[in-house]
Amino acid sequence: MSDQQSGQPLYPSEAINPNELLVRIAENQDRMALAELFNLFGPRVKSMMLKLGTSDALAEDLVQETFLSVWRKAALFSSQRGAASTWIFTIARNLRIDQLRRQSNKPYDDLAEMDLASDMPIGSFLVEQSQVIDRVAAALKNLSPEQQEVVRLSFIHDLPHAEIAVRVGIPLGTVKSRLRLAYERLRPMLEDLQ
Repeated sequence: MSDQQSGQPLYPSEAINPNELLVRIAENQDRMALAELFNLFGPRVKSMMLKLGTSDALAEDLVQETFLSVWRKAALFSSQRGAASTWIFTIARNLRIDQLRRQSNKPYDDLAEMDLASDMPIGSFLVEQSQVIDRVAAALKNLSPEQQEVVRLSFIHDLPHAEIAVRVGIPLGTVKSRLRLAYERLRPMLEDLQ
């Protein structure tokens, strides 16, 4: 659409290529190109900020900061990675996130001054653990030496049944049978520990 008298587009922003404006800013520090970008995207960036819940004054400040960053970082823009509008709105979004972080209600806590819980188990846990170990050791003494060996290899050394069979020199079925018999013998003595 153009003005019939002058031949100029009625909406100059439609004829503007934002990528070219960024190139002009990067290569020539062209202030007119920045002004055109500002006219094209400034109101849209402000609208985005207002929709995200910022105050009018903060939205204005963030628009100014956005275009200051565009001015400084224009050389970093690459049209191969995306559109100029995406790049500009990403800058604006990141500035808003930074602003929200600065306004956070949570005070900064210095880790050096914080009391952190120890990884060491507490005394009552150690006593309880010791009692469980004593009960399991006493229960294991009720098993035959062969059953004790397969239980020790299976649970303490965490070996698979097939490896226990090779290590002890017995068939796999015998390993499974000894473990099953050991479980049946241990269950009544230790079932309250589960």
